[in-house]
Amino acid sequence: MPERPDQGLARHQRSSQFREAYETGDKHVGRLMVVYLRRGEGASLRLGVVASRKVGHAVARARARRLLREAYRRERHRLHGEVDVVLVARAALLEAEWPAVLGDLEALLKRAGLYE
Repeated sequence: MPERPDQGLARHQRSSQFREAYETGDKHVGRLMVVYLRRGEGASLRLGVVASRKVGHAVARARARRLLREAYRRERHRLHGEVDVVLVARAALLEAEWPAVLGDLEALLKRAGLYE
C-alpha cells in the first residue's frame, strides 16, 4: 500500500472537536480559507479540514481538502503553541495558484500568532 503524504499528521476526527473549535476558538478569515483555533486541554497542533458544498461538487471538495492538508503539512514545522487548527475551504481556493494558497495560510497563521 502506498504511503499517505499526510501520514503522521495528527488530525481532528470527531465532530465534537470541530464544534468546540467553531464555538470557543479564535477565527481568522482569509480570501481562500478560514482558520479556527481551539486552545485548551489536549490541543497539540492537530489539524481538521472542512470543505462544504459551497466549494463545489464532491471531487472539488476533496481537492480543496487535499490542498489545505498539504499547505498545513508544509508549514507545521514552523508553528508552535498548544492549539488545534481547523481549516475551512472557501470557493476561491480552487481557482487560486499554489503560492497564493501557501501565502494565505501563512498570513492567517501569523495573524493568529502561531509562528515561532
